[in-house]
Amino acid sequence: MVEVLIRAGCFAAVILMGVLLRQAGFFKAEDFDVLARIVTRITLPASIVVSFSGREIDASMLIITALGFAFGVVYILLAFLMNGRAGREKRAFEILNFSGYNIGNFTLPFAQSFLGPAGVVTASLFDTGNAVICLGGAYSVASMVKEGKRFSPSAIVKKLLRSMPFCTYFLMIVLALAHLSLPGPVVEFAGILADANAFMAMLMLGVGFRLSGSREQLLDILRILGARYAVAAAAALACYFLLPLALEYRQALALLVFSPISSVAPAFTSELKGDVGLASAINSVSVLVSIVCIVAVLTLVL
Repeated sequence: MVEVLIRAGCFAAVILMGVLLRQAGFFKAEDFDVLARIVTRITLPASIVVSFSGREIDASMLIITALGFAFGVVYILLAFLMNGRAGREKRAFEILNFSGYNIGNFTLPFAQSFLGPAGVVTASLFDTGNAVICLGGAYSVASMVKEGKRFSPSAIVKKLLRSMPFCTYFLMIVLALAHLSLPGPVVEFAGILADANAFMAMLMLGVGFRLSGSREQLLDILRILGARYAVAAAAALACYFLLPLALEYRQALALLVFSPISSVAPAFTSELKGDVGLASAINSVSVLVSIVCIVAVLTLVL
């Protein structure tokens, strides 16, 4: 358990470092966009390659992938319903910053350390379904809501195919199902880039973090995170007690549903010209809440 707290504390420390460096003038506001592009187009895809490299997947386990996708859809629908009377921009913002899980950068190391190979496989499969939501799906829906367009599956597919992380996920899961692997030098190169992924993602959050201290902003954070973690608690109970899976997979799922909001949500918020400061604040606070929840879950299920 000490290892969990140390790693979680390191994540929080990197976020704080980003905040302090921005306040000291080392980073400027526009640097957030540069960091976001590095994460979404370089380090995160590399991390996906390394996570899947050499792993073989049984098609019967794709039910876990379906769960990762289904929970993301639930969050999108809930965000839409919670903001039915709000303006298009607010609805789009909350769809982006309510859905999706930060598994690759945050929860996967915990699953690997405390749940072993079963935890890694479960996290990877779950994150594949989650990737459809957080690496293009939620952004596509949010952009259509903001622009007042009708729902279009083809538009979502087009945006997903322009998402580097999603295309990487798709390629790697196809290779895993076909029992194929990338050449060793490719994986080795990806490993060098992947080592920087968690640091870059947390630093990005710190650079983008801004709290105005206004009552309205604080209420938005409490409302979004309160609803999200209430759903997470119900999902954890359902996964652990109701799913017809082996215990180690149910333990991993109970952990995964308490993952923070996707670390690329602020980056996509920036692309939609939304409130990046609020998005980063929500994301950073969700990291802290998830630390508490994950420690509690590990204490209960192990």
